[in-house]
Amino acid sequence: MEGSAPGEVRMSQAIQPAHSNPRGELSAGQLLKWIDATACLAGSGAGRGVQDAGDPGVPGVRNVKALKGVRPSVDDIQFEETARVGQVITIKAKVTRAFSTSMEISIKVTVQDMFTGIEKLVSVAFSTFVTKPVGTEKVNFLYEEGSNPICDEEEGTVSTRDTSVQSIELVLPPHANHHGNTFGGQIMAWMETVATISASRLCRVHPLLKSVDMFKFRGPSTVGDRLVFNATVNNTFQTCVEVGVRVEAFDCKEWSEGRGRHINSAFLIYNAVDDKEEMVTFPRIKPVSEDDFRRYHGAIARKRIRLSRKYVVSHKEEVPLCEHWNIDNQVSLSKGNVEALKKMAAKSGWEVTSAMEKTKMYILEEDDILSVWVEKHVERPAHLVYHLLSDFTKRPLWDPHYMSCEVIDRVSEDDQIYYITCPVVNDDKPKDLVVLVSRRRPVKDGNTYTVAVKSVILPSVPPSPQYVRSEITCAGFLIHAIDNSSCTVSYFNQISASIFPYFAGNLGGWSKSIEETAASCIQFIENATDDGLISLF
Repeated sequence: MEGSAPGEVRMSQAIQPAHSNPRGELSAGQLLKWIDATACLAGSGAGRGVQDAGDPGVPGVRNVKALKGVRPSVDDIQFEETARVGQVITIKAKVTRAFSTSMEISIKVTVQDMFTGIEKLVSVAFSTFVTKPVGTEKVNFLYEEGSNPICDEEEGTVSTRDTSVQSIELVLPPHANHHGNTFGGQIMAWMETVATISASRLCRVHPLLKSVDMFKFRGPSTVGDRLVFNATVNNTFQTCVEVGVRVEAFDCKEWSEGRGRHINSAFLIYNAVDDKEEMVTFPRIKPVSEDDFRRYHGAIARKRIRLSRKYVVSHKEEVPLCEHWNIDNQVSLSKGNVEALKKMAAKSGWEVTSAMEKTKMYILEEDDILSVWVEKHVERPAHLVYHLLSDFTKRPLWDPHYMSCEVIDRVSEDDQIYYITCPVVNDDKPKDLVVLVSRRRPVKDGNTYTVAVKSVILPSVPPSPQYVRSEITCAGFLIHAIDNSSCTVSYFNQISASIFPYFAGNLGGWSKSIEETAASCIQFIENATDDGLISLF
């Protein structure tokens, strides 16, 4: 969706049941109201819009003073298409010809179905406006006769341009309080309308508003102001999308000069469901301009902040989920440990949050459960990496989150229980863990090694007053052989409240401890070349 042409005024409205007749069709009276308001704004801003064009090929207007009022006469209006509830009406108006005290405004009305993206022409009309200047001075339009017809929008891919929406509203007395200031709720409602249209152009379904972020009232607006709303999709995150909205206010003089006041901005977060009430995965957005890329990366930063709010500030300590370890259930616990890791790795919806030369980090949100996946490329054989990572006594050599790690029960060759101590974080006591590590070599014709980790309760190692007993719900490594000399290592962790402080910095964006730990792990593995270790294989 392209931006407004120079001198053009655009209004976009989502058709609500209140706008329709008993057949669910847009009321002609409501459409005429919108057409009138848009044409009025185009007429009162004639001097501003075309003057800003700066194009010698476009007829220009000079020395135009602010208009106090306009009195239109509308020529032939024919409705070619019927708009219905749920669709979006877009009205474009522009001065095409001007004379000493009157001007002609072309109006084009289109309707777009948000499910299919198909846009159809509703009406084309022309209005003649007679101008009334501020004060007693007569307005003289130095405007060459000509026309600049409104062209159909070019269809394209899902880029920021395709999701851009602009709408203009005129503040009337019912929109304001007894002081003449626009109701904040009215501005928010208008912002939600344009943001919803923007999101629907991306997903082709009716989006659902999930949250509003960083809504700022920067200044007031009053009765008579023109409010210009600009909305565009900043970024998508699998099942949610962020839409940025900016609002500028113009009084009559500011409108003619093209000098607005930035009064509001906000970021609205949407998701959507399909016919089966399942979450819709949004297509990726494609930034085009430098500003698009700035907003794209800003959305990623705000996503991190929202995660930080949700899981750092608001998280609650959960009831421990780890199971008691005994001889009767050790087989089922070991098997369940491995299967839980594979199940987590197979889930869809992972979002990339950072990417470096050899490392990528992903997160997955499911209700109130947050999981992390760190993927690393290692220039070492998979079987060697498997041996190094499955021996948790070596973990403190490369992981700063582990102070010590010792075996307390060798259940079998492939299942061992470790006691782990972790450093102090957030001025709390140090933490400790009792975990079951289950490792598995690839099955026949497979090439993926598994090292699964989960906490267990062992009566012989009760909680100590010196430590805060913590829990790993599900974690581990999947090591996938690429060839005989390299592999991909994927580390997964379903973050529990007790270990969340170690991940908080990364999620909030003020730390890169996970990426730094991954780099340390890669260095440790690639430097492990002693003959004694390799001879084990």
